[in-house]
Amino acid sequence: MTDRRLELARRLHALARTGLHFCTSEYDRERYEEIERIAAELLAGSDASPSLEELLGLWRHERGYVTPKVEVRGAVFRDGRVLLVRERADGLWTLPGGWADVNESPAQAVEKEIEQESGLRTRAVKLAALYDRSRHGHGASLFHGWKAFFLCEIQGGELRGSYETDAVEFFDVDALPPMSLGRSTPRQVLRMSEHWRERGAPTDFD
Repeated sequence: MTDRRLELARRLHALARTGLHFCTSEYDRERYEEIERIAAELLAGSDASPSLEELLGLWRHERGYVTPKVEVRGAVFRDGRVLLVRERADGLWTLPGGWADVNESPAQAVEKEIEQESGLRTRAVKLAALYDRSRHGHGASLFHGWKAFFLCEIQGGELRGSYETDAVEFFDVDALPPMSLGRSTPRQVLRMSEHWRERGAPTDFD
């Protein structure tokens, strides 16, 4: 599956779901449903993609105007070393974080994720980067997403794992373990360390 094919299929899906939300004509509804089915057929069965019906099932959960999903990641440093957690799902390491939940501010979301995954209580002090997921080496995804990276200061707590993470450690930024690239990349960790050293640097975006 090429990046361009995935991009086009996601765009068709977004147009179809948004159209279905706003349309009042049954004829238009049928057309939008057909557009969504064509988008799913572009992806179904390629590589490790879900089947046609699995794709449609995932996409049909979307309601209203379709927008990018938002993920938060927290960069926490101690003595120049960065906090990473190891994901049970793939056995690889990442900056702690996850999808932002409804009714949480961005800072609340990242602080909660860090505590849940590492045991540390933190305070978000800077939005260091807001990245388009598809432009930063995270691999293919059925959904378009943005990643918000925050610098966070330790307020308390003790290191521990969780139902999502089975190890928590601080690492030198030039000696990182194998990373879960769909979540965060070595380049991003290095960039966060630069922001940590130079707090006045402007926020990265795109």
